[in-house]
Amino acid sequence: MINCHTQLQEHTNFQLLHILHAIPELAQREIAQQLGISTREVNHSLKAIIKYGLVKVYNFSQSKKKFGYIYVLTLHGLAIKSKLASRFLKSKLIEYISIQTEIELLQGEVGANFGPSAEKHVKPPK
Repeated sequence: MINCHTQLQEHTNFQLLHILHAIPELAQREIAQQLGISTREVNHSLKAIIKYGLVKVYNFSQSKKKFGYIYVLTLHGLAIKSKLASRFLKSKLIEYISIQTEIELLQGEVGANFGPSAEKHVKPPK
């Protein structure tokens, strides 16, 4: 598996694998725009996932003067993408529950501080 130092790197690698699986012919600049990161970061991440055997790169000719690449996920790459998707989903669900709990607490505070009985204690600004 990819040696990810941070959850952010893992998330970026998941998104990269997801994009390459969906649109394998995207240029690195287009991938960078979709991910909201620099082309250099995309290049670095691509080299890593290629090194780990998650993606194969094929060079193809679009015209006589212009060459492009196609990035194809290997079976190992598809398996890793699936594992990363599962972990990403779990982390997002935990984040969602945490935010939902925080919203409920804030709604309780707002209701307690701004309910009808709170109006007596709050002085309007001058």
